[in-house]
Amino acid sequence: MADVSTMKIAPKVWKNGEFINWDDARVHVMTHAINYGSSVFEGIRAYETERGPAVFRLNDHMQRLLNSAKIYRMDPKFTREQFCDATVELIRQSDLEHCYIRPLVFRGLDEAKPAFGVNPFPNPIESYIAIWQWGKYLGEEAIEAGIDVCVSSWTRITSNSMPAMAKAGANYMNSQLIKMEALLGGFSEGIALDDRGMVSEGSGENIFLVNGGKIYTPPLGASVLPGITRDSVIHIARELGIEVIETTVQRAALYLADEVFFTGTAAEITPIRSIDRITVGPGKRGDVTKRLQEEFFKIIEAKRLAPNGAEWLTFVNEAGEKKTAVA
Repeated sequence: MADVSTMKIAPKVWKNGEFINWDDARVHVMTHAINYGSSVFEGIRAYETERGPAVFRLNDHMQRLLNSAKIYRMDPKFTREQFCDATVELIRQSDLEHCYIRPLVFRGLDEAKPAFGVNPFPNPIESYIAIWQWGKYLGEEAIEAGIDVCVSSWTRITSNSMPAMAKAGANYMNSQLIKMEALLGGFSEGIALDDRGMVSEGSGENIFLVNGGKIYTPPLGASVLPGITRDSVIHIARELGIEVIETTVQRAALYLADEVFFTGTAAEITPIRSIDRITVGPGKRGDVTKRLQEEFFKIIEAKRLAPNGAEWLTFVNEAGEKKTAVA
């Protein structure tokens, strides 16, 4: 896990269109989001490249933020472009060469006319962006050596109770239960099943299986977040000529796979070496996972083009000239 003591945190935070000091980014204890979980957010990474820091799929992440807000009837009053521009300027002011980016939209508190009930509508919408340097979420060694995980006893949320396609703070209470259970059991991460007993995702990652040279992943649906790294990996795999099949996955299939790996903004592409203490394949990173990692890291380091010439990197030092470019 990342060492918090060595983290570099940007001195400024973007709040509702203005840059404020990190220490001034405070909310009241009776803020609606604290009491009722009424927040949506994103996780984005900016990588160090020879052309300076570059944000990975910034537009796509900010569009998902606005989509999440719309589902929960929150209007942040800022466009996708404004969120993107604020992110670029915040990185520029921070002087960080690489960083993790946290845009956050939530229901706050009108201290002149406070409202304390479940009804969210009387509360103002607040928008923030904070950034800091963050290492590999599951550990530097995990990228090559892999991690040990378990299948959680906690079921993933269903779309008719909590919309899984929204990246909402409240959803991550479910994720915390999955994560805590895994850690207390001696594992790095947990895999959740959906309400039908089929494989869903990790506490904060999408999941892929490799069998016979083909890649399988649960389809977007009732309990799977439309991950942007997930989408990136699918595009990279198909570019490499690897067949990707989106289909329901039984729990037992996890144990029989040749390779299993997680994807996510924080986790990037992390191999899984064992599940419920059953060794996956050879018990280390497999060849397909390694190939995907290699191509993914080339793209985010601006060493090769994204599949089909897609615009996956926004170069901070060039964004002022409106040069959002491919890697």
